[in-house]
Amino acid sequence: MNHALPLFLAQEDSWIKFDLEALGSQFWNSTVEGLSQGSIYALVALGYTLVYGVLKLINFAHSEVFIYGAYATWFVFYGLGFRPGATPDLPVMELIGFLLLALVAAMAISGGTAVALERVAYRPLRKKGAPRLVFLITAIGASFVLQQLLFIWRGGNAEQAIRLLRPQEVFSIGDASVTNITLIIVVASVLMMVGINMFVNRSRLGRGIRAVAQDPDTATLMGVNKERVIVITFLIGGLLAGAAALLYMMKNPQGASYQGGFLLGIKAFTAAVLGGIGNLRGALLGGLLLGLAENYGQSLFGGEWRDVVAFVLLVLILMFRPTGILGESLGKARV
Repeated sequence: MNHALPLFLAQEDSWIKFDLEALGSQFWNSTVEGLSQGSIYALVALGYTLVYGVLKLINFAHSEVFIYGAYATWFVFYGLGFRPGATPDLPVMELIGFLLLALVAAMAISGGTAVALERVAYRPLRKKGAPRLVFLITAIGASFVLQQLLFIWRGGNAEQAIRLLRPQEVFSIGDASVTNITLIIVVASVLMMVGINMFVNRSRLGRGIRAVAQDPDTATLMGVNKERVIVITFLIGGLLAGAAALLYMMKNPQGASYQGGFLLGIKAFTAAVLGGIGNLRGALLGGLLLGLAENYGQSLFGGEWRDVVAFVLLVLILMFRPTGILGESLGKARV
């Protein structure tokens, strides 16, 4: 017996279902998967939030900053002699060392890409006083340029993921299995989010970032080096994107593709808007909520509607609360 409730009652085999039973039976699995995926969205969303908070720029090329980190992770594992298709049994300390090496490489490549992007694409526009629309168009163009550089170098085929860590159940919630990989992703993401929030709110450089976000001209008069702050903002966003890339490669067996950052980047932007773009805590909240929403939607409507749920959520937020759930900008954060 089919318990799914078709949205169009005239057709039992309707192309869209509203399956409450599936949502109920898969609730805990969807929750665990949603928190895991949402944690990665949150880390990438921080890059959008930081740059927007300081420059009022939506850096659509940030998705490529992320995927460059994913390629860096793959090449580190490949260079160490590991290959797709088999998960080696490594001693714990050796495994930790390899993962830390990949983390450093991914953060370095993503951070360097973000800084290069700022210097080549955005800084000349700032010096000429270009309007915001020009920055937005440049960001979209830079995104395609970075994609095509990867395509020219590696071709259109995805690099199959190399996995050093075999998923193992640590504990269960309801009928959902929480694996070691899920725990690493969620805990590492939350720790990095807490760390960057403390850095921005408590460090001297963080005060400079918030000062430039609030009033760049006054901040400059008070002795803050605006250009230095902007570069550091891009660098921090890139470093977090690189960390997210390693977590993404640990979680997703499909590996890295030259276009692989586009959809995830758009979803991370959705998460930033959902929580309140320009709000650090909002990026975490928005990422987790988006991850949960799209996984619940997948159970409720079907897997082919997963991405649709995410973007419908973006449209609804822009319609009814364009400032996001928290709605506090970086410049208005506690000084």
